[in-house]
Formats: sequence, structure tokens, C-alpha cells
Amino acid sequence: MAAPAQSDRKRLLRAALTPWLAALALLGLWQWASQAGWLPVVLFSSPSAVARAAQSVAASGELWVQIQISLLRAVVALLVGGGLGLALGVLNGLSRTQAGVLDAALRLLGNVTVVAFIPLLLLGAGVQEGAKLTLLSAGVFFPVYLGVVHGIRGVDPALIEMARAAGLTGWPLLRDVMLPGALPSLLSGLRFALALLWGLIIAVEALDAQSGIGSLATRVRDIAPADLALLAVLLYVALGKATDVLVTASTRRLLRWAPAVRRAGAY
Repeated sequence: MAAPAQSDRKRLLRAALTPWLAALALLGLWQWASQAGWLPVVLFSSPSAVARAAQSVAASGELWVQIQISLLRAVVALLVGGGLGLALGVLNGLSRTQAGVLDAALRLLGNVTVVAFIPLLLLGAGVQEGAKLTLLSAGVFFPVYLGVVHGIRGVDPALIEMARAAGLTGWPLLRDVMLPGALPSLLSGLRFALALLWGLIIAVEALDAQSGIGSLATRVRDIAPADLALLAVLLYVALGKATDVLVTASTRRLLRWAPAVRRAGAY
């Protein structure tokens, strides 16, 4: 038993270290190509130049302020869009006939890329904060909603009948049977929603460079724009990766009972 457990630990360690080693190799290649003059300085500053820009902006306090603004937008969109997606997903997942029209309409809207609504928001409300949060919340809503609906409708009917035979109805049935059964699909939807969310944050902050990580290049004047633009990209990547790691860890903890999760590398 010890040998398989040790092999699993080594496999998990390799899986955890591989992305970081690949990132370090990419940074090394980037630095070498910059020093060799293979990359246009106007568009691609070297990693060392980006690091100096990050140090300068962090020392002034501007970096942390803008990171907090972007994070706040992400949290608000996650709470609003995710909450609505969960509520309507449960409603339509449980009621296939009564909520059929609403479900069909939401699925139709979900087939349209959320970015397609940016011109309408700009036309109706400009680049005000409310318009940004509306777009971000919509980006979170659809993946969560679809994940919940598919998850609830995918619960084994025999399991539901057994629970009802044991006396579970209403909220206890939903809490103890339906939602746990829908959890894998919900978490998959949440993971996709977070990936989409950070892409949308990049878009809305690029449209309105007044606040957030995307505003660094316009708010800080004594650093090369390319340095700050690449710094913003790296920050978005880091925050997106951090949220993905958080959801992955939560998935492994919440679904440790699932055979697919017990097998290392399922998520």
C-alpha cells in the first residue's frame, strides 16, 4: 500500500510543479529574446523591465489600489451573477414544464457571447460602473446557471425516489439530495465562469481606463507604457490562475466522495 501512495504523491507533486517550471522557462526565454533584440521593445519589454515597473508602482501604492478595484469588481459580479444563476438554475432545474419558456430564453441568450452585448451597454449607459458590473455579472450568470440546471436534471431519478420514500420532500430533499448531486456540474460551471470573468474584466477595463488593473498604463506617467501593459497582463493571468487554483482545491475537498476526484488529476 505504501508504494502506490508514494507514487500518487510524486504524481501530484509533478502535476503541481510542472506549470511553474514551464512558466519559469517561458520567462527565461522571453528575457533572452529581449536581450538578443528579437522582440520589438515598443510592444514587448523584457521581464526585468516589467519587474522594475511593478516595483515602482507597488512602492507608490498605486498597484495595490488598482488590484483591489479589479478584485472588488470580480467579487461583486460573482455574488450577483453567481447568486442569480444558482437561484434560477434550481428553479428551472426542478420545474421542466412550468419554467420551460424562461429556460429556453436564457439558453438562447447564453448561446450569444457576452462580449456581444458590450456595444449595447456602451450605447445605453456608457462605461459607467453599473454597466461594467452588469456585463461581468452576466458573464458569470450563464455558466453557473447552465451548470446548476444540468446538474439537477442529471441527478439519478432512482436516488430521488429513494429519498422521497424515506420521507424527504421540499427543502430537505433539495438540500440533502438534489444539490449534492448537482455539485460537480455546478463547480464545473463556476470554474468556467471565473475564467470568462477575468477575460471580461480585461475587456471592460480596457474600454474605460479610469480604474482597475487595466488603468495602470494611463495613470502612471513615468514608466514606459509597454512595461505597464505587460504588467497588467501578468497580473490578470496571476489572478485568474489564483482563482482557478482556489476552485480546484474546493472541488477536491467538496467532492472527495466522488470516485473521479479520488483519482488524482481529475480536476
